[in-house]
Amino acid sequence: MNITPEQELSLIIEILTQLDVPAEEASIVAEVTLDADLKGFSSHGIGRFPQYIKGLEFGTIKPQTKITVEKESAATAMVNGNHGFGHVVTYRCMELAIQKAKETGIGMVGIHNSNHFGVAGYYSDMALMEDLIGIITANTEPAVAPVGGKEPILGTNPLAIGIPSGSHYVSVDMATSASARGKLLEAKRRGESIPENVALDADGNPTTDPAEALKGSILPFGAHKGYALSFMIEIMAGPLVNASFGKAVTGTANPEVPCTKGDLITAIDPSKFVDVEDFKGDVDDLIAEIKATPNVMIPGDFEVMNVKRHQAEGIPLDETLLQQLREIASKVDVNVVSILGE
Repeated sequence: MNITPEQELSLIIEILTQLDVPAEEASIVAEVTLDADLKGFSSHGIGRFPQYIKGLEFGTIKPQTKITVEKESAATAMVNGNHGFGHVVTYRCMELAIQKAKETGIGMVGIHNSNHFGVAGYYSDMALMEDLIGIITANTEPAVAPVGGKEPILGTNPLAIGIPSGSHYVSVDMATSASARGKLLEAKRRGESIPENVALDADGNPTTDPAEALKGSILPFGAHKGYALSFMIEIMAGPLVNASFGKAVTGTANPEVPCTKGDLITAIDPSKFVDVEDFKGDVDDLIAEIKATPNVMIPGDFEVMNVKRHQAEGIPLDETLLQQLREIASKVDVNVVSILGE
């Protein structure tokens, strides 16, 4: 079945508030989750919601998010998320990065003791809506084997960058692996195969079975180039922000254990370098040059197309996910029929 954006927001907010999550924080989680589904990142949308509920049940996600600024300068901050919702922690940290960027030209906030934060591009979007450049990096549980190896050591380590423009939505949001782990989890839930050249099984053999891939490793995108980028992000989102790294990272996919990954949130103010309208004009000129060739797209175009489609047609829920949501709702006395219909 398909649900409307409004139905998704209502369902998430009602369930979370029944689990003692403050309404404002529940709304942030819901908005970030919906953003993923609208843009077509369904692996990081409502399909991940059961994982968050399990985190609340196991106590690895605290229902009330309280962050602590442990260290701070004019342009930087180190934040302890105290195991609150990753969405809320990252949202507050991007707010802080934006504030610092407007004052000093750049704001960088490191995060540890947080949780899975949904889709990275939501937070880079927060910056670009303020005419700032937003950059998000994070590490995750081991899922990717180094080139030449078969044991997962690095995470899927996402990178999101948003650039302000006067004419287009300019954004990239991607894993540094051939596939995000969430896409494998989604394929397993749906009983689907994954593409070739994405993952290896536990013996190091290529596989299209998501269950076997989750026991093995995901390949880095672009071979050594994706591996090198993932390696660098592992350091910037691990040791740099006092978070775990390599095989010590836990909790981004398994909610039964505390999440030990890290995030590095950056906002850059172009106006501290050039006139911001001139900057946006130059970005638009580059876009125009690229789009002078018919059917050529820029980073962000697919997301815009997906948002329009999902706003018009709704967000698809497979039967397994729908049943999971019904079970969650019944446990907290939320009437899912009144929200989603029969």
